[in-house]
Amino acid sequence: MQSREVDAPAVQTLLAAAVAAPSIHNTQPWRFGLDPDSRSILVRVDRRRPLPMTDPQARAQYLSVGAAVFNLRVAAEHLGWEPLVRLRPAEDDPDLLATVQLTGPVAGPSALRDPRELYGAIERRRTSRMPFTGRTVPDPVVMEMTGAARAEGAHLDVPDIVTTRRLLRLTAAAESRNAVHPARTAEVRTWLTAPGTAAPYGVPLTALGPRDASGRVPVRDFTGAPPAPQLPTLRFERHVQLALLWTNHDRREDWLRAGQALERVLLTATAHGVRTSMLHQAMEWPDLRQAMAGSRRRCHPQLLIRFGYGPDGARTPRATADEAP
Repeated sequence: MQSREVDAPAVQTLLAAAVAAPSIHNTQPWRFGLDPDSRSILVRVDRRRPLPMTDPQARAQYLSVGAAVFNLRVAAEHLGWEPLVRLRPAEDDPDLLATVQLTGPVAGPSALRDPRELYGAIERRRTSRMPFTGRTVPDPVVMEMTGAARAEGAHLDVPDIVTTRRLLRLTAAAESRNAVHPARTAEVRTWLTAPGTAAPYGVPLTALGPRDASGRVPVRDFTGAPPAPQLPTLRFERHVQLALLWTNHDRREDWLRAGQALERVLLTATAHGVRTSMLHQAMEWPDLRQAMAGSRRRCHPQLLIRFGYGPDGARTPRATADEAP
């Protein structure tokens, strides 16, 4: 069977999927290009939207770009191509983080869970900062989420109650540090957008969630101290379900793989009707990030994921395919 043409509608479909990926503070730190000779989508980091306080090493940016790469893979298979990914393929072009070559057509069973289900989940995936119901996610779904991370060369641990409390305490400690750090608070507020704002980046006020009245779930505070608008308080689920995404190494390639693993986990959860939100605060402080690993030496935490059943998250803006390149 002959592979389809890489025409304008196909490129629009690929990029629309890519920019739907999650990114820290919705900075969308990616740029895309097309190499028609090799039939490859070129994925570059966009250094125009840095987070020097929150993400000085650009690790979270790489995770974000990795998530966009995974969405490109899913969309490519949806369109009938076999995507061939190369990470950081050119030493003389450090901003080129990945190429996704559209080889064709898909031969044999897909390497993905179900490209049709995952592709449909791209549009439905939202970050939900709302309280969850407390209903336990069934073990088969959790196992599928952990398998999704493993398939991308990462690990996803679902801790017991004692470890869950420890991870939440570390996250709360990071949130407390951020709250009294003026430069970090100012940087976070830079990415908060008011209703009606036309900017395609940042987190709108409507996408923020309430604070946990019990203090168990340390939701990131984007608003800062008064006189900024204060979020309401609600009681969150008593038994918080968490998953720690980690890698054996902490190189830039590992960050990109972790980003692909993250999005595969999130889309798998979405396909099962499970809501997710991301707790990144402890990863922003080296000592707290190391503490998240516990006693394991070759464990490099990349992100803490809260998951469960509950209301969907609000839509956040995205740059269009024309704005993204």
